[in-house]
Amino acid sequence: MNGKNIRLLREERGMTLNQLATLSGVSKSYISYIERGMQKNPSIAVLEKISVALGIEFLELIESVNEISKK
Repeated sequence: MNGKNIRLLREERGMTLNQLATLSGVSKSYISYIERGMQKNPSIAVLEKISVALGIEFLELIESVNEISKK
């Protein structure tokens, strides 16, 4: 998984890291680790929380991450 893609999705929505953390209930530091590639395998539960906070379906998040990774 490429966490940079989550950052791109977050930034496309004009969200700060703090806002995503607050909305998702996932700590800011953990999201930062994901985005910077330090945490390569976040749990499905964490990804679900992030997808809800970003306002997209879980599968859309996974597909977006995969699509952006191929570019």
